[in-house]
Amino acid sequence: MSFFDNLETRSNDQRAADLSDTLPRQISQAQSLIGYCSHLAAVNPKEITSCTQLASLPVLRKSDLTRAQTAGNILGGFNALKTSDFSHIFQSPGPIYEPGGIDKDWWRMGRVLHALGIGKGDIIQNCFGYHLTPAGIIFESGARAVGAAVVPAGVGQTELQVRAAADIGCTAYAGTPDYLKVILDKAAQMGERLSITKAAVGGGALFPSLRAEYADRGITCLQSYATADLGNIAYESPAMEGMIVDEGVLVEIVTPGTGNPVPEGEVGEVVVTTLNPDYPLIRFATGDLSAVLPGQSPCGRTNMRIKGWMGRADQTTKIKGMFVRPEQVAALVDAHTEVARARVIARREGEMDAMTVQIETEATDAAHYETTVASTLKLKGQIELIRPGGLPRDGLVIEDQRSYD
Repeated sequence: MSFFDNLETRSNDQRAADLSDTLPRQISQAQSLIGYCSHLAAVNPKEITSCTQLASLPVLRKSDLTRAQTAGNILGGFNALKTSDFSHIFQSPGPIYEPGGIDKDWWRMGRVLHALGIGKGDIIQNCFGYHLTPAGIIFESGARAVGAAVVPAGVGQTELQVRAAADIGCTAYAGTPDYLKVILDKAAQMGERLSITKAAVGGGALFPSLRAEYADRGITCLQSYATADLGNIAYESPAMEGMIVDEGVLVEIVTPGTGNPVPEGEVGEVVVTTLNPDYPLIRFATGDLSAVLPGQSPCGRTNMRIKGWMGRADQTTKIKGMFVRPEQVAALVDAHTEVARARVIARREGEMDAMTVQIETEATDAAHYETTVASTLKLKGQIELIRPGGLPRDGLVIEDQRSYD
């Protein structure tokens, strides 16, 4: 078994020791930036040496970045380099702007491609987009890190994609999980036999049936989990047992709408701290749901594993014309020390919206919570008291049971 570097096989003790040195420096770097003037003002970086202590810091959300970005401060003050010192500036839907670098595997995608067996001698047909958004460059920088050549194919023009793959002799594919099938099917129609045997996919769901179809065609397909803000977060290895957290980030799983870590194995929102000094995002909420897998991967990589993408954490739902947000549910829980969890259920009664608030507590008087429910959720609803441990640990704090058929 070949590894990208020695970081992948560190012992837990060594990884913790390295983190106790790296994390305070990253917090200190962030504190010096305009974007963090309120978020981290009272923090002593020397006291933040582990994920446990990191959990005491506030969560940074995409909306925080968006609000901070102005014409004269396009990266919101969260950047340690001048805007002109980055190799790329991207615009994602919103719009929101993100910086990027092409040197030193800035996005940390070399680890992903190496795990798939891509390296020198491979030619990657990169079908991620190159226009404004960063996915194409993210994977291209990974290809440079492992010594592979790239065909910057982008998206669309499938017949030309087949022609290029066949003529150039591409051995690997990078792109969304489903587009590779489009290329393969078109190649079959054109009577072309492609040489692609490896596929690095992301940006969409990889269904087991699709992975099995690729395997039947002689293609090993592994997926990664990356974002425009953070680069690589986690990736699959040939063991295909969960996704291994990248060595350049710290991942926490928290209750949606809060920064509170959930117990191992429970579903929650993915919160990421990147150790990239150029763009030090601290406790950045991705809005995605996942859960920690216990133990280590059979492939020999020792970092924490997550189950992969399990849905969206932003469960904001409109009930009776009012938006109810996960942060409001969290405020409801925080208002009563005896309340462990809460769950809002949106439903229909005839042609009208209705709301049920399930509260996990040992208390027996539902009326005790009526005022808090009305003040925090801005709505009245039926209150159900649930015994401790009775609510599902599935990451949902707002459940919409209404049918729109």
